Amino acid sequence: MNAAPQTFETAPDLLVRSRPPLALSMVRALRPKQWTKNGAVFMAAVFTINLYWRPGDPVSLLTVFGKSVIAFVIFCALASATYLINDVADIERDRQHPEKRSRPIAAGLVSPRLAIVVAALLAGSAIPAAFLLGRDFGIVSAVYFASQFLYSYVLKHQVILDVFTIAAGFALRVVGGAFAIDVPVSPWLYVCTILGALFLGLCKRRHELLLLEDGATNHRKTLEAYTPQLLDQMIAVVTASTVIAYSLYSFSAENLPKNHAMMLTIPFVLYGLFRYLYLVYQRGLGGSPDELLLRDKPLLIDVALWIGVSLLVLYFAR
Repeated sequence: MNAAPQTFETAPDLLVRSRPPLALSMVRALRPKQWTKNGAVFMAAVFTINLYWRPGDPVSLLTVFGKSVIAFVIFCALASATYLINDVADIERDRQHPEKRSRPIAAGLVSPRLAIVVAALLAGSAIPAAFLLGRDFGIVSAVYFASQFLYSYVLKHQVILDVFTIAAGFALRVVGGAFAIDVPVSPWLYVCTILGALFLGLCKRRHELLLLEDGATNHRKTLEAYTPQLLDQMIAVVTASTVIAYSLYSFSAENLPKNHAMMLTIPFVLYGLFRYLYLVYQRGLGGSPDELLLRDKPLLIDVALWIGVSLLVLYFAR
């Protein structure tokens, strides 16, 4: 009896069989996990809820949060467009990174040409939609996209300005959220947002520097200007500044309850900062703040409690 002939798969055949669908790779390239950053557009709605909410009139509340949801979707589209542009600009450097080399564009699962086309479609649709929501919101959205585009090609290579650009992106999200619903926001909220974003950005730079070690400058040239000691000092300054700024905001902002009940949220901010520092310094994490927030249950619970207590104070405190 003749044995059945053996067949062997070549390497290309194995690659084709293991290659994920293009649509799935494109979705991954859009980085939906990082859309959590765009939740900053809701901060204006949450922290001014006592200005426009009227008991017995749910329509006003739904209208405001409906506009915030639209603003969130627009910023998600713009953010994904900048992620695609950034990954195309960094394709060779990402291939030398132990974590980023698995990104679809760096891994060759999505071509740079397709990524640029999709980025142009996203930005070309989102910015006109932003102007339909409001002129001021449209301007902020366009400035956000322009700043992130410049970051991909210029600003990320400028020491200190790289983390300031990241922080500015968060501040523009908060400003955009306020313009989308046409409400005033305390300057303290912008200050706290910028400081919080600087905290995350500096922790990320520290993680990259220690993770890549001798190959750090091959991935990101500005890392040669940083040292762990310098970043530790910057993180310490920003952490203290964030606590002070948020504390001042909690009892001095004009739109908050006059009984200073917002100060009840200070412990949650302190715990969140300390927990994040523990994860960065003791667990070697911090390279991806959005994923860290979703994975670390104590941090996620703390954020949920902070939001819940803030809403209770704004709804019922006087």
